[in-house]
Amino acid sequence: MLRFHVPNMTCGGCARSVTKALQSVDAAARIDTDPARHEIRIETSVDESVLQTALEKAGYPATRL
Repeated sequence: MLRFHVPNMTCGGCARSVTKALQSVDAAARIDTDPARHEIRIETSVDESVLQTALEKAGYPATRL
């Protein structure tokens, strides 16, 4: 499982946008978002750099925890 900190994910709408961005690169990923903690947990076989690129393009740059 990968964990990311996403500083500008602050609400449910942001969480939906983040989920949509991640699902665009792995539709089968298991994604858990926590806007209050600005954190994403994701189970995927996709490379971390691909996920970070998708998040950045969606306007939600992330750092690995």
